Amino acid sequence: MTAYIFAALAAITAALVAIFGKIGLEKIDPTTATAVRGVIMATILVVAAVAFKKLDLATLASFGGKEWLWIVLAAVAGAASWLFYFIALKQGDATAVAAIDRLSIVFVLILAAFFLGESITIKTALGGALVFIGALLIAFK
Repeated sequence: MTAYIFAALAAITAALVAIFGKIGLEKIDPTTATAVRGVIMATILVVAAVAFKKLDLATLASFGGKEWLWIVLAAVAGAASWLFYFIALKQGDATAVAAIDRLSIVFVLILAAFFLGESITIKTALGGALVFIGALLIAFK
């Protein structure tokens, strides 16, 4: 149940990213805005990790090469996602951009099956199809 609460909080705060970002991008470059956002986020996350006693040298030393590789790849993908998202927000409607961005659910469904061995059932396939159709209906009014 806790995972669902955090997922709901993630969805709410992601919605705020679209709204605050669209307003903030009115007169500035999206690449610069993404860089500033990244620095602020990194600062907040490091402070939180230290405050919750989750970041220390022993913890970092426990990371092996495989863990570093996947975390670095996730960081690169996340940074690219943020940059593309802010560029899209600058150019388009927040609702349409957010709807298309949420197609990541469909991509996760497919990639999780391929890379993680998660199953795609009739129910999850139907849900993915509905997300896809819903995103297109919202984006292309």
